[in-house]
Amino acid sequence: MFFLFLTKKNNFKKNHIQNFQQAKVLAIKIHKNAPGSFYCGCKIIWNGKKGTPDLSSCGYNIRKNKNRATRIEWEHVVPAWEFGHEKKCWKNGGRKQCIKNKLYQKIEFDLHNLQPAIGEINGDRSNFKYSQLDSNIKKYGKCTMKIDFKKKLAEPPDRAKGKIARTYFYMSKKYKIKLSKIERNLFKIWDINFPVTKWECERENLIFQIQGSHNNYIYKKCKISYLKTKN
Repeated sequence: MFFLFLTKKNNFKKNHIQNFQQAKVLAIKIHKNAPGSFYCGCKIIWNGKKGTPDLSSCGYNIRKNKNRATRIEWEHVVPAWEFGHEKKCWKNGGRKQCIKNKLYQKIEFDLHNLQPAIGEINGDRSNFKYSQLDSNIKKYGKCTMKIDFKKKLAEPPDRAKGKIARTYFYMSKKYKIKLSKIERNLFKIWDINFPVTKWECERENLIFQIQGSHNNYIYKKCKISYLKTKN
């Protein structure tokens, strides 16, 4: 059954994540059966702590950086800059200084905000905000990720839009991250137009078992869908 995961238990232990390396190890456990890389949907080949995207499986063309294009990196959907740059620690030394801050650690290590992405895409997107962009911006072959480097904006493929919206809503509420009116309206549209998927629900449940917290913008929708299948 599509939403059977709601009653399914795994042998995961709840963890207090102490550093980003530990967060990445746990993220790999969660994403072993992910249906491809986050933005482009490339098949991921896992070998221990290393993930390699099969670029041919999604028709990905390397834009510039072959080294990063051939490895999986952990993308913060809400970038570290966005939840860190206004903090005193960031102003006194950037991300390296903030990593010593307990509240910052909790935000940066939150597994709901981490997604396996092709490294080149992760690097190109940087801390750019999401938006709707001109349809002619094409740089990555069949992967329809769009990045406008001059405007510092990015539009993800449709497969990621709903997930991004629900992640931003969760992060905004939990950590008091401000969203502009434009962002909030865009994410509302994406949330409606791109409903939760089976994998999104499974992933949310796995993170809950490890981290002990739900993303209710996903969990509640999954639960409603599950109850509908029961009636």
